[in-house]
Amino acid sequence: MFRALADPTRRAILDELFAEDGQTLSALEARFPMSRFGVMKHLRQLEEAGLVVARRRGREKLHFLNPVPIRLVHDRWISKYAAPWAAGLSDLKRDLESVGSADGGTTTEPGEMTEHGETTEQDQTTEQDQTTEQDQTTEQDQTTEQDQTTEAERTMEKVYEIYIRTTPERLWDAITDPEIRRKYNFGAAPETDWRPGTTYLMTAPGAPAPLAEGRVLEVDPPWRLVHTMTALWGEDVKAEGESRVTWEVEQVEDSCRLVVTHDELREGANEQLFGGWPMILSGLKTWLESGELLTTPGSLLYLGRR
Repeated sequence: MFRALADPTRRAILDELFAEDGQTLSALEARFPMSRFGVMKHLRQLEEAGLVVARRRGREKLHFLNPVPIRLVHDRWISKYAAPWAAGLSDLKRDLESVGSADGGTTTEPGEMTEHGETTEQDQTTEQDQTTEQDQTTEQDQTTEQDQTTEAERTMEKVYEIYIRTTPERLWDAITDPEIRRKYNFGAAPETDWRPGTTYLMTAPGAPAPLAEGRVLEVDPPWRLVHTMTALWGEDVKAEGESRVTWEVEQVEDSCRLVVTHDELREGANEQLFGGWPMILSGLKTWLESGELLTTPGSLLYLGRR
């Protein structure tokens, strides 16, 4: 993973997927001054590192940012006591560098070579910034009727992938058993018998009211589980309405590949709806492989203890 992140172009690709997840190769290619083959090569290395997940949607192949491996590194080497200090120093660095840039401080100019002999990410986007007004008008004129859908009509999806050394049966139990689920799911778990068509409430000992509700859509133990989710822990997330979560398990030798797809989200939806998945999946892996619990503040949120 660190080798994949060492390259500035690959980091820039991840930045693009962070800004707009689920992009095609053609969309990403248009953002970089390099050949289609060059972008494909970088994407392949990011997929091999587990930082990008590719999914087929009809004739298109979409690429999704997978932050789970980065979360695993965080959970392994940053304790719950060090996390606030690390976050504070990171914020300080960002604030000071932004001030330095605004005051004309030392920065790498477009076209200037870095110490590794590579141009900066800003240089990579210079060519795009030089698009003429005429080109922008032409692009707008070519917008199809499908592209003219309102923001409320567009949806987005998030895809997360993780490999866990366990059996499909143990992994299924960890997903569906409420007592196990609470160990890695912020202390919360759905109460249901997991029959298609039934409803569930997501409850937690430390929460005064249900945190979420939904319907069970598909059940195929121990390989596939699909359910809806409506967040209830705040009025802002409740207003987002219903979304869908799909759990897919695949056995890979002595391990399991778990892919969680959270889709039917409103374009630009509140990040609270999907931002916790990396921590949840990191906690799931830690518990199944070691029997230990994560001690990060978020993982203890609704356990009723600190």
